[in-house]
Amino acid sequence: MADVSSSLPQLHSQIRVTNSYIPAFPPKVPKRTASYSRFLQEAPYSALSGVNVDGRVPERFNVLPRCRERRQVGQSNRWRLPECLYSDLLGKSQALKAINMPYNSTMVRIITAESPKSCTNMETNAPYSFRRPQTTPNVSSSREQPVTTSSSITNRDGRLSFSTAKLPTRAKSCLPTPPGPVEKYVPKSARMATPKDIFLYHSKKSMSFEGPAEQHRKYDILLKCMGMDWELHRPFLQKAESLALQLKEVEDPSQQHYYRSPVSKTLDTYVSHSNFYSNEYKNNGKAAKAAATQAKAKGKKEDEGVKPLDHPAHISEKRVGSMSVLTLEIDDPLVTKRAMAIALGNLYHDDLDVDLNDVAGVLAAAAALGFKQLMEGCGNIMLKSINYRTVCRYYLAASKYHQEHVVLACERWLELNIIPQLSLQIQLREMSMELLQKILKSSRLFVYSEFSVFRTLAYWLFLQLNPDLQLMPTHTTVLSFFNSLPKIVSILETDEGHIYLPLFQSLRLHGITDTTNIQDMQMMNILPQAWLISLLSQHYHALQGGGDMSSVKDFHSGAVRQGFIVDDEPHYHSEVLSLHGFHFELKAVREDAATKTYVISMERLKPGDPILSFRQCERHTFSMRPDREVQYCLTVQCLDKGQHLMHTTGTITHKFGLGPKTCRSQVLTLKNLKEPIYVTYALLFPPS
Repeated sequence: MADVSSSLPQLHSQIRVTNSYIPAFPPKVPKRTASYSRFLQEAPYSALSGVNVDGRVPERFNVLPRCRERRQVGQSNRWRLPECLYSDLLGKSQALKAINMPYNSTMVRIITAESPKSCTNMETNAPYSFRRPQTTPNVSSSREQPVTTSSSITNRDGRLSFSTAKLPTRAKSCLPTPPGPVEKYVPKSARMATPKDIFLYHSKKSMSFEGPAEQHRKYDILLKCMGMDWELHRPFLQKAESLALQLKEVEDPSQQHYYRSPVSKTLDTYVSHSNFYSNEYKNNGKAAKAAATQAKAKGKKEDEGVKPLDHPAHISEKRVGSMSVLTLEIDDPLVTKRAMAIALGNLYHDDLDVDLNDVAGVLAAAAALGFKQLMEGCGNIMLKSINYRTVCRYYLAASKYHQEHVVLACERWLELNIIPQLSLQIQLREMSMELLQKILKSSRLFVYSEFSVFRTLAYWLFLQLNPDLQLMPTHTTVLSFFNSLPKIVSILETDEGHIYLPLFQSLRLHGITDTTNIQDMQMMNILPQAWLISLLSQHYHALQGGGDMSSVKDFHSGAVRQGFIVDDEPHYHSEVLSLHGFHFELKAVREDAATKTYVISMERLKPGDPILSFRQCERHTFSMRPDREVQYCLTVQCLDKGQHLMHTTGTITHKFGLGPKTCRSQVLTLKNLKEPIYVTYALLFPPS
């Protein structure tokens, strides 16, 4: 931090601010010093926030003549300029370092450790490695051979140099696998519950039989599954079809020797196979163990004396019991030991107890066990807890284990919320390519505008190329990343990007008319240049042809869409849709709050209408045609207790004029709607 004490009053001559990130200011700090510290803290956030809506230049700190701002200080740089970064990748990296510096891995270990003093210098001999910013692209995978292409970056001297950006190489016949869910951070000092602990918690929590301590004290079934020994009771296995079938074919109970803990088995095996111990020592140890086992079976006490190293008294007691052994082989990545412990534990009580974070894995374990009651319970839990964090995992598990009602509910939720919610969250990366293409082609898809669909696809593609990201990037970051790639060909025209071509072919590019949006699409260079030229050609043809959209043949796959969401407030919502010189007001009014009655309609606007902004009246194109034949459709959707409700006018053809009788569309009046309400307008100008 720059030394500013020389220009401060004498009262503060002995105080120096050595860290811009301080929890509290010392007493009697001059106002100027406090404002400068706040400025240093807020500068990187102002720089990363992007361009202001009103175009104002952010306020800067008044620098004294003897105090100058440092712009670049190498690896320990702090961004101190509040101006928007635009495509300055070096400045973005510096700003992120300034924000993320207090939350590096060392600080996390110190904060979460039981004894912070023991975690300060854990790697004193290891060389220091600079932290990698979270926005650094990592587009290569350990399982894939990367293909390198050149891109430009800025070095320390401020000059442009060329490095390599990598795109994944995949076989054209196979679809890309989306990255897995974001891992939950667990401190190293935390003790996680083991599968055995979870199973004992569920099995002992509730017993539906009488006298559990007397009747079912000993286990009579040993299930070998997933490398563990599960001690079960025979009466409760009838709920699981797979285990019940094995019980009918299993042999009579016999004496079984096994270990309660895998550690005990490992130690015993090591001692018996180790060359360090002599054969005589091993034989004496085995004889001592056999004598101890016989004495215990007869009810006698063991002879106290020197016991061998591999004696059960030194490790964990070896289990000996009369029981039947079942073996279950599971080859499913969704089934974990934790999920299997929960599924087996739910055999012991009628009320299902499954956590939301484990429900997908428990469904997979229940399917492997043939536990239909648990599968139905997991399906009901999924239906009540679909959100942006769980929808992708639920869809994957439900489609694999034939839970059709859950699959349908996930699809309906995605059709309404993929753009308003999921496109803004890091969980978007978990969505598979097949599911994304299916949702985008759905006639029930809710969109804010056609550009919002393209932006969602661009975010999804960015997350596929950068699978190591743990936070959702900003639009400026995505734009800068794609803009830094080579401009020789577009991404979809490369061998690696050709697989994503069907996704972007589902876009309705002719509905993107804003010049700013088209410029962003051109900078990203995702779409082929021929597509953008065709888009501009269609716009010019429609403007010169009175709005005719001759290139669009089908209304359901080519109509231009625009929508909004109506919540509790405000009671009145209005937007303007401008298309090829024609302007329409899209309205939704709540007439009665008690009955939740809403009125949805559309109206053509005249030039100079008060609802239009000054910029729209002055700069936008207006068609003076007295009437315009329009095909339109009004759609209202909502979710009520998990049930999808949809109301629509269907496709209507109407000539919109400028008079009071011809400028309005059909009015859609609906009652008993559940907020939020998703309203979508679709328009098409047929050739006239």
